[in-house]
Amino acid sequence: MDNQEENISRRDAIKKMGTVAATAAVATVSTSALASCAEAAGINVHDLKVLLINGSARRNGNTFTMLSEIAAQLKKHNIDSEIAQLGNRPVRGCVACGQCHAQNLGKCVFDDDVCNQLIEKMGECDALIVGSPVYYGQPAGQVLSVIQRMGFAGGAKMQGKPAAAVTVCRRGGATAAFQTLQMPFQMLNMPIVTSQYWNIGYGMTEGEVSKDDEGLQTMRTLADNMAYMLKQFASGTAKFPERERGKFTNFIR
Repeated sequence: MDNQEENISRRDAIKKMGTVAATAAVATVSTSALASCAEAAGINVHDLKVLLINGSARRNGNTFTMLSEIAAQLKKHNIDSEIAQLGNRPVRGCVACGQCHAQNLGKCVFDDDVCNQLIEKMGECDALIVGSPVYYGQPAGQVLSVIQRMGFAGGAKMQGKPAAAVTVCRRGGATAAFQTLQMPFQMLNMPIVTSQYWNIGYGMTEGEVSKDDEGLQTMRTLADNMAYMLKQFASGTAKFPERERGKFTNFIR
């Protein structure tokens, strides 16, 4: 392999894989066939990775439970993932100083919280899922702060990558929070990955969301769709995901 091939970027590799896959002239292929196309292109579809941001201050709370369901389903598709915890430390809001652009930093000028770490992680990931609890009908404040700064200072690392939002509430406000979280994705040209329903889970005490069968199924369907989109972008030959039989859970029990 010459130096040019050795130095091929992730994006160039994905494009190369798509070219090889297209020559197969097959409408749908199995996972093994997809892997064969990848091998022929000299890359590995297993390298695909999704960054999941847990916007809850509770490390093992309901938001983490929902994101973990997604991560487990992605693993079934041979897609890696990482759950990044915002934790309970302060997160700055954007002050519109513009120094990230003026100095061409590619990151926020304030480097005393988790924002720049997440921007760096996005550079190594192919997709993004952001999860948040619902506070007063809105996402948690620290989630909004970090996503706004990531988009403004590090948007180049987010452009064109599939994205989705997940919200968890006790009773109400989840749809408004869900819509708010998704809005930056559209401004960053990030294809929004859908599911069988809005990506919402219901639960109050830690782990209670695990009783929301429909919510958990919605997370798995989201992961299936994310895997399908990533592989389709990578090769053009992904197989449409099979669907589970529908589960319906009313939040009033």
